[in-house]
Amino acid sequence: MKRAVSWSGLAAGVLVLAVWVAAWEAIVRAGWISPVFLPGPSAIAAALQDGWHEGLMARLGGTVMRMVVGWLLASLLGIGLGTLIGCSRTLRTWLQPTLEALRPLPASALMPLFIALMGLSPAMVLAVIAFGAMWPVLLGTVHGFASIEPRLQEVARVLGLSRRGFIVKIGLPNAMPDALAGMRLSMTVSLILAVVGEILASQDGLGSAVILAARSFRSAELFAGVVLLGVIGLVSNTLLGAAEAWLLRWRSVA
Repeated sequence: MKRAVSWSGLAAGVLVLAVWVAAWEAIVRAGWISPVFLPGPSAIAAALQDGWHEGLMARLGGTVMRMVVGWLLASLLGIGLGTLIGCSRTLRTWLQPTLEALRPLPASALMPLFIALMGLSPAMVLAVIAFGAMWPVLLGTVHGFASIEPRLQEVARVLGLSRRGFIVKIGLPNAMPDALAGMRLSMTVSLILAVVGEILASQDGLGSAVILAARSFRSAELFAGVVLLGVIGLVSNTLLGAAEAWLLRWRSVA
């Protein structure tokens, strides 16, 4: 029954999207909006087809690579630091003001500082992505460790578990749901910062392709790049959602 409901919901969503696309095409063809500013879906599809032969897919690969590598760095740093902080109530108390002060800082606003330190290099873009996308994972991991049931800590002491054993057998499994939720948010942040980094640091990718198309008033190519960015976000979120459901399947069994 649940599978039937999910398939019907997916079909309804696809139908609504098709209606929006058809209405968009009809409005552009009727001349209500100039295609110079808002090209129709057919023009965007043609731009995607032309871009396939002109290197747009290579730029797509560059953006995806930066997003994924930056996200992996952010996830490793977030889980590692979150575990260190989450295991110690003293550290959580001492570092809470610092974390709350750094967390709201937009990474894109700090990009000039990273440029001054590292130059206009691919490593600079990855550093910005890792810094900006780390926070959801770090805070989620800290929250997961902080919310461990006190009785589990008592059980760990009775069993004589070492600090490492407590982290592996109790801490990380308890923090995993919050950490995975943070990793899904982190992926979205990674995509945004990858595009911003490509624009500001002139790195080859969809971000630079979009800004060049905008400056040249090639609206179809601009929207083609935006569509590809949307596809990247949709596919990455779907894959992470499936991975999260698989990794947390033990919760439904329990």
